[in-house]
Amino acid sequence: MENTKEEIKAGKMLPVMETFYTIQGEGVHTGSAAYFIRLGGCDVGCVWCDVKDSWDAGKWPITSIHEIVTAALEYPGRLVVITGGEPLMYNLEPLTALLHEYGFKIHIETSGVYPVTGDFDWICFSPKKFKNPHPDIYSFADELKVVIYHKSDFDFAEQHAQKVKDSCKKLLQPEWSKRGIMTEQIINYVKSFPNWKISLQTHKFMDIP
Repeated sequence: MENTKEEIKAGKMLPVMETFYTIQGEGVHTGSAAYFIRLGGCDVGCVWCDVKDSWDAGKWPITSIHEIVTAALEYPGRLVVITGGEPLMYNLEPLTALLHEYGFKIHIETSGVYPVTGDFDWICFSPKKFKNPHPDIYSFADELKVVIYHKSDFDFAEQHAQKVKDSCKKLLQPEWSKRGIMTEQIINYVKSFPNWKISLQTHKFMDIP
């Protein structure tokens, strides 16, 4: 057990909730074939989270990074998306190094509350009101994707937009249960502030896992 804890700390083994090959449904890379690696464990606590089962890392099998990469190699796509949970709870240096060794492009979806570890080709930063981001994330983020659940989230989005680098893509995404209310507000906002774009959870519209 102690050895396993050390392996997790070193990033050589990770709690994996699920892996699946699908189509990226949201954000800048919508429509791309991607192999998702969902890690277990999160302490951000979003009330509208659609994967609350991921929060308890202890529920999920501890898997070696070699097993993770071997499973990814079974599919033709060479884009991996690491998500959670909150994947940056873990040291992702070893996993990203091994994935790159086998020719994968690596994206990550994170709330940014922990320092960035690992070498990524794209970092999607999705800040949450429930826990403040680590200040380092702003210089790393390639994409700022803010979930709009309430009208106050527009101001929240602008606060973070002021801190990211100029090249960072800025997206507003309606929270799924509020899409009937918030989508029109987002459309009007983006028309007024065209430095933003709209992200939709297209995989849910198309019923893609």
